[in-house]
Amino acid sequence: MLAAEGIGLVYGGGSLGLMGAVARSALDAGGHVTGVIPAFLEEREVMMQSVSELVVTKDMHERKRTMFERADGFVALPGGIGTLEEVVEMLTWGQLGQHCKPVVLADIGGFWRPLVDLLAHMRSEGFIRSGFEVDYRVATSVGDILPALRRPAATDEEASEAGVADLEQL
Repeated sequence: MLAAEGIGLVYGGGSLGLMGAVARSALDAGGHVTGVIPAFLEEREVMMQSVSELVVTKDMHERKRTMFERADGFVALPGGIGTLEEVVEMLTWGQLGQHCKPVVLADIGGFWRPLVDLLAHMRSEGFIRSGFEVDYRVATSVGDILPALRRPAATDEEASEAGVADLEQL
């Protein structure tokens, strides 16, 4: 879908897991794939050599900054603690006004539902205050991801009314 839509992929540069599969699929379909990997993970993550562009960074901070600068939006597929850390950082930066790029949780099979529930709990407990909403979108199927990326951001009023953007769609 990425290649067919002319959308480039910027990702962590590994060949394993879901992102490795997405990167291979995009490449196989003629898409542009940029891998960004810190030098110390080249072997551990089994760096994908066949990407369109490969950026090797000195550390994780430079990797995340590079990926942030090259991306127009972010999609969190089901993943581990590193994925959680990266998506929470993008949510935080958005909340603090450091970017207005879309953040999509690919909630395939309800994987991100506990995070969505936690964000709702944080809001109900007053830790996410009105005017400081966390803007994210939820896609419950692969086919919903690109439309979610393209949807305009919720206004402050819409986000406030929703509690947490897009919560009602689950």
